[in-house]
Amino acid sequence: MHGCRDRGGHGGVPPAGHLASWAGRCPGNNRTGGKRRSGRPTRGNRWLGEVLIECAWAAARSRDTYLSAQYWRLARRISKKKAAVAVGHSILVIAWHLLTDSCDDQDLGGDYFIRRASDRARQRAVAQLQALGYRVALEPLAA
Repeated sequence: MHGCRDRGGHGGVPPAGHLASWAGRCPGNNRTGGKRRSGRPTRGNRWLGEVLIECAWAAARSRDTYLSAQYWRLARRISKKKAAVAVGHSILVIAWHLLTDSCDDQDLGGDYFIRRASDRARQRAVAQLQALGYRVALEPLAA
């Protein structure tokens, strides 16, 4: 999500998930009893879906943006078309937040997932050392 971090109530406005569901851009993760069922998105507004996919393809071709990084990160694991649907969903959620929170768009950057991975690795290493009984104080190396 870009810019706004307010996850509180929006004064009676349904959440972003409702808009994504209406648009048919909510793929499910339907697993039960070790069986994988269809996670296919529902049929929603056809024209909005097509516009979101076109926007996702354009976002994938952009340079050094969060949406481009998200597309290529997903395209490695799943098909490019499914990655475009996921990015289209993200675009819809971003648009919802921009309209309801009255805030400016602040792109997280193309290196967002790399920064997030390094932050998580650092936190995991510190937690492991603390679990072993060590006190950890991190200091950046002098360049």
